[in-house]
Amino acid sequence: MTPVTAVSPIKPWRPTRRDYIVQCGILVGSFLASYLVIENTGFAGRLPLVIFFGIFAITSLAILSGMKRGKEAAKDAVMAGAAYTGIFALLLPVASILWTVTSRGTAAIYSGFFTTDMSQDPFSSTLDVGGIKHALIGTIWLIVIALIISVPLGILTALYLTEIKGPGSALIRFLVQAMSGIPSIVAGLFIYSALISGTGRGFSGFMGALALSILMIPTVARTAEEVLKLVPPDLREAGLALGATQWKTVALVVIPAAKSGLVTAVILGVARIAGETAPLLFTTGGADDTNLNPFDGNMGSIPFYIWKALIDGSPEAASRAWAGIFILMLAVLALFALARFLSRAKIVK
Repeated sequence: MTPVTAVSPIKPWRPTRRDYIVQCGILVGSFLASYLVIENTGFAGRLPLVIFFGIFAITSLAILSGMKRGKEAAKDAVMAGAAYTGIFALLLPVASILWTVTSRGTAAIYSGFFTTDMSQDPFSSTLDVGGIKHALIGTIWLIVIALIISVPLGILTALYLTEIKGPGSALIRFLVQAMSGIPSIVAGLFIYSALISGTGRGFSGFMGALALSILMIPTVARTAEEVLKLVPPDLREAGLALGATQWKTVALVVIPAAKSGLVTAVILGVARIAGETAPLLFTTGGADDTNLNPFDGNMGSIPFYIWKALIDGSPEAASRAWAGIFILMLAVLALFALARFLSRAKIVK
């Protein structure tokens, strides 16, 4: 009996190896043509290069597709090329920012950068002295205190809006949305005018944490509300059917089911306030030495460290500012990556 061999189906819609080679050649040729246009005209910069590259590549690919498969294929190539060009144009600034911050930020980092502060050295001193220790400790204190204040208030607000749905739900939801849009400097000015100016209290890390909490609570509340809405109603009904009260159902069923999403809400709230500078200018006072007590005395932070280094104006201070931006960028990227990872987890396990 003759053995039957499997036959691979023909897929004419898929590009062949030759098609890939031709397309790569067109892309390389379009880039070279764009580069020559930039060099021999008055245009300069990355944006004109991207624009000319998109025009040349889309036109060439459309002509090639039209010659091989007709008018409709040419239209499809134009739309696909426009989409890819838009994606590339969107990613180009992101890649440029990451490269610039990384290349310039690592220049001021040395072995003692994280273990020393700026109490003994000005920002214009050489890059082998001074560090960011005081700013790191201050930022950690600010975030921890803001977490202690914001997380309970934000999650309780979300629970009220999703589980209790009392008579004030519409007003509370409106206020939370309104608070999400206030400028960050308004939060700092509010804490300064209400709790610092004319009260005899000085600047401190606690005052800065209060200002950051005003910005963090809406983010936590709105994200937590959306997460709690995703919990299946069947779980709530099952808890009530077994004789549990509403608060027990919420505490023992709803919150555990939405645990990963609530953690994501907290992480997004921290990322929201990690780089805020304006509120801290009016509340913490800033400091170049390490202050371990957030309730007494001026306290430094990474955003304040960056701001102070930039206004110094010296090349060494600018390098220190880039180093602070690099560390802050890594922290925020790590938080968003963690939030993305947790958001993929199932709400109900």
